[in-house]
Amino acid sequence: MKRLWFPAALLLLMFAAALGNALALERFTGSLAQTLLQAEERVGREDWDGAEALIRQAREDWHSWDGWLHVTLRHADTDEIQIGFDETLRLLLCREMGEYAAASAQLVQHLQLVAGAEQLTLENLF
Repeated sequence: MKRLWFPAALLLLMFAAALGNALALERFTGSLAQTLLQAEERVGREDWDGAEALIRQAREDWHSWDGWLHVTLRHADTDEIQIGFDETLRLLLCREMGEYAAASAQLVQHLQLVAGAEQLTLENLF
């Protein structure tokens, strides 16, 4: 029976790490999505410079977690989100309101999907 304590503790530690990772990712992507929504509000008020600053900050925040994200997520997802940030910023700088709004909404949705894929749910387990 004593031989099972170490494997059980290891499994419990791995489970706690997975839950912690999911929680951290949900908070992080939620913060990024909120920043993108604030940028959309600023564009609606025609505060283009303020929106640009918010998007650049969100993109820098994404880059600051790059190592952790590449270890814990699929590379295709991290690359798509990076491309989404670049595309959203490019469209904002071109003042393409309709295309910017669509790209921003798609980026927010992708952030939510990535966070949702890491949550402990029956759908994700099976």
